[in-house]
Amino acid sequence: MGLELSKSMPVLPDNETRGGSYFVANYPPFSFWSPEAIPSALEVLKEPPCPGTPLGLYVHIPFCRKRCHFCYFKVYTDKNSSEIRTYNHSLIEELALYSKLPIIGDRHLRFIYFGGGTPSYLSANQLLDLSAGLKKVLPWDQAEEITFECEPGTLSEAKLQALREMGVTRLSLGVENFNDSLLELNGRAHRSGEIYRMYEYARQTGFPQINIDLIAGMLGETGDNWRHCIEETIRLKPDSVTIYQMEIPFNTTIYREMKASGCMTAPVADWETKRRWVQQAFEALEQEGYAIGSAYTAVRNPGRVHFVYRDLLWHGADMIALGVASFGHLKGCHFQNVKDFADYISRIEAGFLPLQRACQLDEQERFIREFILQMKLGRISKDYFMEKFKIDIDSAYRETFDWMRNQGWLHQENGDLLLSRELLLQVDSILHHFFKACHQVQASEGKT
Repeated sequence: MGLELSKSMPVLPDNETRGGSYFVANYPPFSFWSPEAIPSALEVLKEPPCPGTPLGLYVHIPFCRKRCHFCYFKVYTDKNSSEIRTYNHSLIEELALYSKLPIIGDRHLRFIYFGGGTPSYLSANQLLDLSAGLKKVLPWDQAEEITFECEPGTLSEAKLQALREMGVTRLSLGVENFNDSLLELNGRAHRSGEIYRMYEYARQTGFPQINIDLIAGMLGETGDNWRHCIEETIRLKPDSVTIYQMEIPFNTTIYREMKASGCMTAPVADWETKRRWVQQAFEALEQEGYAIGSAYTAVRNPGRVHFVYRDLLWHGADMIALGVASFGHLKGCHFQNVKDFADYISRIEAGFLPLQRACQLDEQERFIREFILQMKLGRISKDYFMEKFKIDIDSAYRETFDWMRNQGWLHQENGDLLLSRELLLQVDSILHHFFKACHQVQASEGKT
């Protein structure tokens, strides 16, 4: 395969936090996905799957008690129980449409991920009805992981019991911070008392893995408070911790206020400070026996605790995506659903997949997608890419790798390439330099 890659050397972004997306969620960038690609993409769904490719399911629950000031996802805070019931029914019907396609065939799901929005906004009965309906369409009997995102203030003992009955194996708590003033300042609906109460209930309920999400650099964050957040996290002893660095995508409340005031620098910590705070957290967690598994995650017991959703998806798994604005990946083709609630419902009722745009990847783009996503793990297997894509990554990216080695950011161990901690903490800022030349743009779209 002849590689058409950018020849530009890496240039790191400004230190100040400005508007726009920093996190690289996929490749090619969303701006290259289009409605015009849908007809050819639909043809892919009529083909059998690639042998041995794992299949997963993402379910988008777009409902929230309130919209956080930094949120860039497609969420609704005004839907009543009847509208939620209709939406849940549409999710089941959408999966039924996929299940009839040759690309799915008789495959079984390897992972299921409920994201949002706030999946835990649903009642216990709504959750049980939804999961039962989905299981009737595609069995979960071979699922290695069922992940469920939660906002602590929407949980109860009954709801946690319902989640265990659903089969949830990884409960991900959107803690973000333990300081009530900061939670309020950033528009979060929950408070610290709910965090501690629901965490204890979750432990008693017996989830195999409990994950805590934190955000470094929220509005009002200080060094002292961040240290307190780290201490509280360690005291709770979650099975895994996910830490994101605060960014300000364009479709957030914070950015709209910035634009109205004429200030393009966000009122949050700069990137150097955020990286330092994440490094402090990682070091403290490592001292407690955690292992750093990616640019964002620390795991208490790597032999037992895994991120199946992440690892399979970043190694080329297929994933059906259900719900408003959700995006999936099937046989080298990206799909994203329509972003309007009523439009989504009406298309499902009419018996059509509710697609808004798509992007069909060529073999080179599939390679780049997996390569940049696996860079976030901090360890890259040269043998993996040679075996799967017949590409020697040392030759493909020689100039960039040499530059990274000269910075002390890259070294080799047992045939693998390892990113230094310094590079891992800013890996999203350099991933664009591994894109094809025609894709050398800063991704500015969120998951909207």
